[in-house]
Amino acid sequence: MLGFNSSSNSTYSVIVNGVSSIEEKEKSSTIIDVKNSHLTPAIKEKNKEDIQNKLETLWDDGYGTQTVKDYLEIGSEIIKPDGGPPRWFTPISAGPPLEDSPLLLFLPGMDGTGMGLVLHEKALGKVFQVWCLHIPVYDRTPFDELVKFVGRTVRMKHASSPNKPIYLVGDSFGGCLALAIAAHNPEIDLVLILANPATSFDRTQLQPLLPLLESLPDEFHVTVPYLLSFIMGDPLKMAMVNIDSMLPPGQIIQRLAGNLTDLLAHLYGLADIIPKETLLWKLKLLRSASSYSNSRLHAVNAEVLVIASGKDNMLPSENEAQRLGNSLRNCTVRYFKDNGHTILLEDGINLLSIIKATSKYRRSKRRDYVKDFLPPSKSEFKNAIKNNSWYLNITGPVMLSTMENGKIVRGLAGVPREGPVLLVGYHMLMGLEIVPLVQEYMMQTKILLRGIAHPSLFTQLVESRPDASSFIDMLKLYGATPVTASNFFKLLATKSHVLLYPGGAREALHRKGEEYKVIWPDQPEFIRMAAKFGATIVPFGVVGEDDIAQLVLDYDDLKSVPILGDRIRSENEEAARRGLAVRADMDGEIANQMLYIPGLLPKIPGRFYFFFGKPIHTKGRQDLVKDREKARELYLQVKSEVQNNMNYLLKKREEDPYRNFIDRTMYRAFSATSGDVPTFDF
Repeated sequence: MLGFNSSSNSTYSVIVNGVSSIEEKEKSSTIIDVKNSHLTPAIKEKNKEDIQNKLETLWDDGYGTQTVKDYLEIGSEIIKPDGGPPRWFTPISAGPPLEDSPLLLFLPGMDGTGMGLVLHEKALGKVFQVWCLHIPVYDRTPFDELVKFVGRTVRMKHASSPNKPIYLVGDSFGGCLALAIAAHNPEIDLVLILANPATSFDRTQLQPLLPLLESLPDEFHVTVPYLLSFIMGDPLKMAMVNIDSMLPPGQIIQRLAGNLTDLLAHLYGLADIIPKETLLWKLKLLRSASSYSNSRLHAVNAEVLVIASGKDNMLPSENEAQRLGNSLRNCTVRYFKDNGHTILLEDGINLLSIIKATSKYRRSKRRDYVKDFLPPSKSEFKNAIKNNSWYLNITGPVMLSTMENGKIVRGLAGVPREGPVLLVGYHMLMGLEIVPLVQEYMMQTKILLRGIAHPSLFTQLVESRPDASSFIDMLKLYGATPVTASNFFKLLATKSHVLLYPGGAREALHRKGEEYKVIWPDQPEFIRMAAKFGATIVPFGVVGEDDIAQLVLDYDDLKSVPILGDRIRSENEEAARRGLAVRADMDGEIANQMLYIPGLLPKIPGRFYFFFGKPIHTKGRQDLVKDREKARELYLQVKSEVQNNMNYLLKKREEDPYRNFIDRTMYRAFSATSGDVPTFDF
């Protein structure tokens, strides 16, 4: 084992030879070593007390505590010749994982160190059993033998846990290896995460330089690492990993300069990680791997996620991702236009967040959207605040709630903290209220709202729209769940705080003149289920859509447009054929849930207002479960309160001196306090 103290004051240890020597404070950690597919005893059995069965909201994922500097420092130690073959290791910082966590095998890129997850291993180690493949610098195992070696491990682990998926994370060269393993094991439940896979190596931009590398004198090889560092990745993004982007610009520049200095000083180590003979061998290995995996794509049955960089100077990764997306049976693609080839070592890329946001995390053969959900971490929430700050700034959300005694207060003090809680309200145009609602709810209560969402958001129908991916991925990351009776049941059973829009897509995609009209079904769909679990129902109204945009083209307009109207109809018919139509068996306007993107004309932003009514307790109300008429009475009461809350807000917002974005901006500019911008009296 190797132990190091990195600049981030975190101890990083790995086993590469089955020899162990851990810092005293790390002795309780789980350590696994695999040599030639045979497990050697762990240094200490897992403490049951250390194993969790779930993560809390805003858990610490450790992102930013380890950097590329750690990769270079540790890599320079782990490469010391030992004459051994390829083997597996588990980073000491990766774990212990949640109970019943699946296995994740990391297959490295050209470097072969297995250290490519250094930025992500703490987060991944919470929800996966992480094993990293280490290929020694002077190892010359051919590609087909590597396929056999990894394949034996996959089959061994599948035999011990046949109902769990096995994840293969392949970085560049490792992507070819992952695809080859999947092709040879179509009967095993595999999930492939491919980061800029080297399947396009025959089309690399570096082809003219390859002969020069072969003829380069040995004394000049020391310059190759510096050249490769700029070709393979973005040094600025690598240096930004542990820098808070919300710091003042002066501090960011100062820390960035220091990190770049440290990074450049350590780059000489790449010459040891990839000496000339090894580099030439790895280039030959890449050619072999690319050809081998491409010839077997037709045999891949695995679930695949391709992560592609837009500024990859080594491979045409963006085009390759599109090709793989079209060639593989079950492939999802995510593009990151500003990242380079070594995307897993760059700032702004959290691998676990990508896996979660694309609904790829599961612990059994089928994904359970409640049991398998992983709540947002501190770093994910901080990133969301940074990314959404502009939207919250222009909408200036005002949150009002009602105490048990009927008093209206600013904030969410009137909303119960003990679950299950069911927030039932109006769905504004295009769901414009969702981001400020979920974010403010979490900021004020430290509780995540689990939204019930249209099932089409979780299908390839939406994946085909690249413009929709980022927003919809965020919804999934923050707990959006397909609307089914089973999912609703499970959420209430786990005492969750659930966000429900009875009006659904019909309300969110309303026609002209229907703004702030509650469009709900006649049946009391949620009341009896809420009463079964004693949930507290909180009706809420929200207004402000007409202060941010004007609806100029609704469904009635668009369906008459040649070509566009036909496309909208065909897409909705396809959704219906796939069983994704919600309330198709109902009559009336609520059944007319045609999905489309309306035409909006932006306005100078006004303000969003949320009003949460007095909580309605159903605990002990078994009469609501048994008596349909009483359930209907409460349903109509909730519906009426939602409408009344909006009527109240529409009237009171006229008294708000800071309803306009410009007025709020002026207030912030000249106010000595940094608190909420004032609003109307209530």
